[in-house]
Amino acid sequence: MEHGNHQQNIDKVTFAGLLVALGIVFGDIGTSPLYVFSAIIGTRKVEPMLVLGGFSAVFWTLMFQTTIKYVLIALRADNNGEGGIFSLFALVRRYAGSWLMYVAIIGGSFLLADGIITPPISVSSAIEGLRIYSPEIPTVPIVITILIGLFVVQQFGTQFIGKFFGPIMTLWFTFIGVIGLMSLTSDFSVLKALNPYYAYQLLTQYPHGFWLLGAVFLCTTGAEALYSDMGHCGRGNIRISWIYVKICLLLNYAGQSAFLMSKAGNELTGATPFYSIVPSVILPLGITIATLAAIIASQALISGSFTLIGEAIRLNFWSRQRIFYPTDFKGQLYIPQVNWLLMAGCIFVVLYFHESKYMEAAYGLSVTLTMLMTTFLLFVYMRSRRFNAALTYGLTLLFLAIELSFLTANLEKFPEGGYVSVLVGFLLFGIMWIWFNGRKLRRKLLVWEKTENFFGTLKELSNDKTIPQYATHLVYLTASDSPKKLERETIESILEKTPKRADVYWFVHVKTDDHPFTTKYKVETIAKEDVYFITFTLGFRIEPRISYLFELVLEELVKNKEVERTSRHPALKQYNIHGDIRFVLLSSFLSYENDLSGTDNFIMRSYYILRRWFSIREDAAYGLDADSVVIENVPVVVARPEKIQLERVE
Repeated sequence: MEHGNHQQNIDKVTFAGLLVALGIVFGDIGTSPLYVFSAIIGTRKVEPMLVLGGFSAVFWTLMFQTTIKYVLIALRADNNGEGGIFSLFALVRRYAGSWLMYVAIIGGSFLLADGIITPPISVSSAIEGLRIYSPEIPTVPIVITILIGLFVVQQFGTQFIGKFFGPIMTLWFTFIGVIGLMSLTSDFSVLKALNPYYAYQLLTQYPHGFWLLGAVFLCTTGAEALYSDMGHCGRGNIRISWIYVKICLLLNYAGQSAFLMSKAGNELTGATPFYSIVPSVILPLGITIATLAAIIASQALISGSFTLIGEAIRLNFWSRQRIFYPTDFKGQLYIPQVNWLLMAGCIFVVLYFHESKYMEAAYGLSVTLTMLMTTFLLFVYMRSRRFNAALTYGLTLLFLAIELSFLTANLEKFPEGGYVSVLVGFLLFGIMWIWFNGRKLRRKLLVWEKTENFFGTLKELSNDKTIPQYATHLVYLTASDSPKKLERETIESILEKTPKRADVYWFVHVKTDDHPFTTKYKVETIAKEDVYFITFTLGFRIEPRISYLFELVLEELVKNKEVERTSRHPALKQYNIHGDIRFVLLSSFLSYENDLSGTDNFIMRSYYILRRWFSIREDAAYGLDADSVVIENVPVVVARPEKIQLERVE
């Protein structure tokens, strides 16, 4: 029944949902008409084969990549209503080997790299429309100012301005559809380009036509973001609103094609094809709406980057970060470190390339790699859901053929600026790979001890009044998912370093669930009123605020008379005074007593560098108030050095 309600909710279509979908889902793909035909034509002479072939290639790219792959297939692969490459990975990872983790990391890394390129190219393309009035206007300062303002407001949340996203983007799509239709009336013959033969002709007969796929691909770069935003407005709303969006996009591309056909035999000068079909009387309005649409497209990518990093943290692909929830808007979060790094990256892109036509070289290459990775994950998904085998393999091969062609064509952009997005993508991949493998290696070094005798000792320690009391409720976070074993360092912390006597001992394990919004807990009573083991199962989009969650569990147990909250000290108990709660966290560091070499040396040292410089403290990571936390440093010894022979001298 719950599954049925879930499916009903994500497939539900409402007017408000459609408006939200138009506002936040299609921003990136919706602003592509600003620069796609500019990239296809470039400095070439306008020729019918180039124009019709370009329009045909755009039409069939939107058909196969956006409509069939993402709108019809990928949106089926929802993880409890959530979409995106990490949600898809969490959904299918149990059906394949460890190689799937690398697929997800590569895809996520290059999608983040795209988040650094999209805001500059979208805003620059819109602002450059001002050059129609003043060809020498310096657009770079204007673009940077808009981008800085956009990143500054992130900390306040975007719920308020988000209410305007839907109406503005609805106006934008209507605007581009209308001006496209107006231009199309001058030459309806361009509609013959809907025949795929014209795309085939462009790729095989036009000089270097195959390499134009890199420019054509820009029309579908927002498809991955479309899938990532499924959790915000639901599958049904996205699918229905895509019908209107696609019609408006195709009308605009057709209108630009009709305009370009009138320029056959000449080189383009002055305004871009997009602004050339805007009637001069409403051109200022067009530039204004385009700028607002570009800002909204940028906002969608920025919010998507926060969501992506939040999921990466839960899946142990990224270092712990402080996450804020500035509004009650579903799924909206704010990560300060990521925000300012994205801003710095965007400003660098603007200063490095200056104009959108140069940014096109860096744009698209990273998204192609992300789409390839999504195809592999979708293949595993379709196999796990027992889709028809012939259909599964056929669609996978089709998508791979298309995306490998786009990737090959995009590689031509590498020396012209594509290397920027590739370097950023591989840098992010390196960070995720090091963090995941560093944590994995660290966990391998944990020594587990059976707890059968240990818990008996704890009960005795709890009642030994000769030892000073350390806390009323003493809480340890543990990586163990069972009370049958605990880390040796945890046991040593309680018994061997100054013995820690407490009224009640708690061991808390936090488990990340493949479903995004799971909030469950389980309490196991080891020794009544003395030792308890709690397992929190939290979705990968739930912030682990353990201090708050522990208080809720304790309140429930006290209500059920399973445990006492008050101190057992007679002078305090008679006045019903609550005992204190103290959390002990064990923070590891790489010991000097190591003789590391090779890969392990690189992974562990890089891991601890990342943790030192980019990760927040353990207490902040788990939402623990600093006044109730004790952090103990524990040395990690990966490989002990060979025994040194010391010679004693008199």
